[in-house]
Amino acid sequence: MTQPRTGRLLVVDDEVELMEALCDALRGEGFEAAGFADPAAALDALRGGREADLLLSDLMMPGTDGIQLLRQALQLDPALVGVIMTGQGSIPTAVEAMRAGAFDYLLKPFRLGQVLPVLDRAMEVRRLKVENTRLRRLVERLTFESPRYRIVGDSPAIRKVTHLIEKVAGTDATVLVRGESGTGKELVARAVHGNSRRKDKPLVTVNCATLQEHLLESELFGHERGAFTGADKAKIGLFEVAEGGTLFVDEVAEMAPALQAKLLRVLEDGHYRRVGGTQERRADVRVVAATNKPLESEVEGGRFRSDLFHRLNVVAVTIPPLRDRQEDVPLLVAHLLGTRQVGPAPFAVDPAAMAVLVGYDWPGNVRELANILERAQILAEGQVITPDDLPEAMIRPAPAAGPAEADSPDALDRVERRHVAEALRREGGNKVRAAKALGVSRRTLYRLIDKYGLAGDPGPRSPG
Repeated sequence: MTQPRTGRLLVVDDEVELMEALCDALRGEGFEAAGFADPAAALDALRGGREADLLLSDLMMPGTDGIQLLRQALQLDPALVGVIMTGQGSIPTAVEAMRAGAFDYLLKPFRLGQVLPVLDRAMEVRRLKVENTRLRRLVERLTFESPRYRIVGDSPAIRKVTHLIEKVAGTDATVLVRGESGTGKELVARAVHGNSRRKDKPLVTVNCATLQEHLLESELFGHERGAFTGADKAKIGLFEVAEGGTLFVDEVAEMAPALQAKLLRVLEDGHYRRVGGTQERRADVRVVAATNKPLESEVEGGRFRSDLFHRLNVVAVTIPPLRDRQEDVPLLVAHLLGTRQVGPAPFAVDPAAMAVLVGYDWPGNVRELANILERAQILAEGQVITPDDLPEAMIRPAPAAGPAEADSPDALDRVERRHVAEALRREGGNKVRAAKALGVSRRTLYRLIDKYGLAGDPGPRSPG
């Protein structure tokens, strides 16, 4: 059964009979359609609070044409999706409409059957725009200690992470951060702490893999004078240093079993003793732990206590590997080039190099990306990073192509075209945002659009 159509449309056309007939037909399909013969009246309606999902406007109208109307309407509601109707089906007209932010255009005269698939796709774009706006506002509610430590990404996977952080940060729940090495587990710990009631207290970090068992115990809980050879004075532990704040226990799977029991006790009732001490101490500390190992397997193998696992796993935040959110690579590149700039002038990435970065598997995740970009900035001849500045191992043939085909200029052009088209699709045809995501100037983007015939194509679409 076909799903009923929904959506609020503004139909603007100075040909009143056509406008009213189109509104009636769209209402019959389930849309809420409001018609206007005057573009100024449509703008007044938007300013007055009328809610609309789509703007379906004629191109040539007296006073304000459809492109001017769309530009002004998008200033009032950036998530509005515009479709231009025109009897002038030239390429320059289409290009101008797309540059103004139109999703698509319809050639007059048209049948209702030609309009509906376009509106269905436009409504899906509207839904995605509204959802992106909602999630961006959610992410913007998170505060970060500095731009360098910001969580970057717009993929569904990374949105899920930020949404979970936003929900858990205001509680005192123990958090277990899971993810491969280099995915940014410490960033999550910093975000949890920085958005909690404990943010004005210390955030203290310890890595369980870097210390032997007795040293880690002393580091966490402190020791009394004479507790062991060389303990010539008492030392406070990190639980005391972090009092009132957050303790980030990284690589918790590397903790020895005896020490796991002591950590469990602190998590259960807040009590602990210094090494060599008899006095019971109490810690008011939130614990965020992290691991790159599957703790369930560690529990099954007897290497990690099941009771500690369940106590740590109150809220689990799993960070996806970079290979599973490759659409975030352009955003991460822009972020890393801005926060880890080498030299006095900023760098950009040309589309061919960006295509390589997006297509790479990233076994070392974001940490590897940061290191490669630092290397590329050092090796670049100018201020634009090209494929020549990337490691040779990253530039390899596409799996579906033979060696000669994959190494050919045509293959590289296909990769570049696909990457540019994807950026345009992801940004809803907005050239300014697409150029920023690609790391190129708008002039370069327009040149690539002309080169690959993308003027009227904001990217791959679902079949209508």
